Amino acid sequence: MDQPFIADRTVLDDATALIDIFGDRAGEEAAMRAAVSRQKGNVIRFCHWRQIERIVLALGSPDSQGTVH
Repeated sequence: MDQPFIADRTVLDDATALIDIFGDRAGEEAAMRAAVSRQKGNVIRFCHWRQIERIVLALGSPDSQGTVH
């Protein structure tokens, strides 16, 4: 997986909140919220939730990403 892009702190806060509430299903919840936003034609919220889905997956990955010091 490529390194995920983090636009701002809100993305990390929302990802953390989903993980706290939904646990292992947080990525699925983010994907569902993205789908709802897309159906409503809200491109900004769609992109927001897709980004969160990627962050949740990255945070749950046992593999290191990027440079390891």
